[in-house]
Amino acid sequence: MKIILFLLLFSTIPLLGNAQQAQIYKPEADVSKAIAQGLAKAKSQHKHLLLQIGGNWCPWCVKFHTYCSEEREIKTVLDANYIYLLVNYSKENRNLPELKKLDYPQRFGFPVFVILDENGKRIHTQNSAYLEEGEGYSKKKIIDFLKAWTTDALKPEHYKEK
Repeated sequence: MKIILFLLLFSTIPLLGNAQQAQIYKPEADVSKAIAQGLAKAKSQHKHLLLQIGGNWCPWCVKFHTYCSEEREIKTVLDANYIYLLVNYSKENRNLPELKKLDYPQRFGFPVFVILDENGKRIHTQNSAYLEEGEGYSKKKIIDFLKAWTTDALKPEHYKEK
């Protein structure tokens, strides 16, 4: 019995370490202030604001953030076109007043992505399930999603009749 307890205790230590490292969302953050600052930065850089809504409790949320931070091509597209902000949704702080302003994106599950133009207008909400592939995310699907909503992609002159 002691051996079983010993094995159970020590087999969970790596999991506890990973859970502590995965604290990318900040439940205590003032999301209204963070969004306002993000929009100011987006406006000054002529970018859109990409909100990733989720929580530290969500393995897919952490997985997406980690993947985009480590995958060079995705990070390049993201950094060139967006100000990227994590918005917490957890039992500690659901940020419901802000999510109401964003037309309740949590209805799609987590993570969910909301893109705001530089003036704060919501231009797209993305269900993350469409970016998945197998046990993770698809690099191509993420890049296609990001490129489809850049400021350049939405310029009317690209769509004039010839």
